[in-house]
Amino acid sequence: GSAGALPPPAAASKWVRLNVGGTYFVSTRQTLCREPKSFLCRLCCQEGPELGSDKDETGAYLIDRDPTYFGPILNYLRHGKLIINKELAEEGVLEEAEFYNIASLVRLVKERIRDNENRTSQGPVKHVYRVLQCQEEELTQMVSTMSDGWKFEQLISIGSSYNYGNEDQAEFLCVVSRELNNSTNGIVKEPSEKAKILQERGSRM
Repeated sequence: GSAGALPPPAAASKWVRLNVGGTYFVSTRQTLCREPKSFLCRLCCQEGPELGSDKDETGAYLIDRDPTYFGPILNYLRHGKLIINKELAEEGVLEEAEFYNIASLVRLVKERIRDNENRTSQGPVKHVYRVLQCQEEELTQMVSTMSDGWKFEQLISIGSSYNYGNEDQAEFLCVVSRELNNSTNGIVKEPSEKAKILQERGSRM
């Protein structure tokens, strides 16, 4: 956007001009120093030889970054909210937040990206089904060890096939499923070790 008129020289110390990749931004020292560890704070508030900040002919700090994503960064420092226009990629803002070293903003953008992935898993949700065979006494244990998004679907009794002494053990098929959305990229996390052992035991008929 347009930077508007320059403030009178008296207020100049309070105002800071930034030239980000050829685009001018005007802000106050107070805003830029909101995050003490950030690159912008070091740039404007601890102007020392170690940063060796270059200024252009207008006296603006030169920053060799993409101005497109600088808006959300600056606005975040102004009011503490993360506002990203629809056409801006969150990953781009994340990249800049990391460059400017604004930890709280990095966290916010990552959360936003995660939420979006969960919301917009394109297309219908696919399900993966597994059938595990187990005995009655192993059921509760197995259901309680199901991990990572596996849901219990159905229990099918297949009668008793084992005879331990006089004691019949009821056998069951346990059907479990999990959603396969895009954020898992089709990688099905294996069930926990316990469930695996039960599976093997079940298949050794």
